[in-house]
Amino acid sequence: MNIVILAGGVGKRLWPLGRKNNPKQFFPVVGKKPLVKETFDRFTKTYGAKKIFFSTTADLLPYLKKIFPQLPASQFIVEPSRRDTGPAMGFVAVKLFLQSPDEPMVFVPSDHFIADVKKYLACFKIGAKLIKETDKMLDIGITAIFPSTVLGYTKIGKKYGNFGGVEVYNFDGHTEKPNYETANKYLADGNYLWHGNYYMWTPRLFLSAMKKYAPSVYEPLEKIKNLLASNKQKEIIKIYAKIPKISFDYAVTEKIDKKEVLIIKGDFGWNDIGAWDVLHNQLKSGADEHGNVMKGKVAHHDTDNCLLFGHGGRVLAALGMKDTIIVDTEDAILVCPRDRAQDMKKLIEKMEGGELEKYL
Repeated sequence: MNIVILAGGVGKRLWPLGRKNNPKQFFPVVGKKPLVKETFDRFTKTYGAKKIFFSTTADLLPYLKKIFPQLPASQFIVEPSRRDTGPAMGFVAVKLFLQSPDEPMVFVPSDHFIADVKKYLACFKIGAKLIKETDKMLDIGITAIFPSTVLGYTKIGKKYGNFGGVEVYNFDGHTEKPNYETANKYLADGNYLWHGNYYMWTPRLFLSAMKKYAPSVYEPLEKIKNLLASNKQKEIIKIYAKIPKISFDYAVTEKIDKKEVLIIKGDFGWNDIGAWDVLHNQLKSGADEHGNVMKGKVAHHDTDNCLLFGHGGRVLAALGMKDTIIVDTEDAILVCPRDRAQDMKKLIEKMEGGELEKYL
């Protein structure tokens, strides 16, 4: 199986620590290593470094090369321009099709926390086996523990089987980022899992699905596939730039025939380090007696259940704060209630297009 780590994202919810020119996957957030390095290291022992690829963009490629200087250029698949995950994943599939069209591949987010790596890797082993046996797409769903409006939801049907403790279910539909009321209903229902974004298939089957469900993305990718052999970069860039911007979730996942997909239930201690409140919960084991998670030069008094991140070199001092996130960097400070951390995108949108955009 080929492992494709998605490392081209520029998420906005960990601002001001994560920026457009230095996204969260390139620095230590939970441990001592960058998130993307932790992701890479999970797979090397089982699959070897040669089977691991990165999907990224030209502006972020230098960060990856700095972290992984030992890897050859062929393992960095650089998207010609930003067109969202649908075209980006399709471009990867085209590249890998030319190498090994029928070898299973999996797309792996670069910024997830995984507690049980052994169980995690077992899911991919079962996924590769089932792809070869069924030609179905495999995906991983995570047991939902609260109503999230920033994650997609996968509805599971009848159990397909249990493979050495790894439960696999039939697929019964996908909803991308529902509103709070709908997410709450899904949580109560019990048959909806958080969508983990671990798509497993072969390049041939992946492109076949794009042809069927997203022809406006597939058709230019097919042209690019024919041009790659002759290395006509200018033509490739020109064609790719005209592909519609769309996520793979909207392009394919919401439309795909339910019979073409199986869902692995991923019970391996998963967390998407995509927002400050999530990070606070993830680091709670290291909190002080008042529930405060701290990093950097921090002092506090009469302060409870706060995330105090000092990255600007200054002393961060908090007095009388409750359930608050404070993040200090060299040129920006964020202060917000913990329960509003999921609204970070709205704040970023207000800064875009104005004099403050240079700080994003």
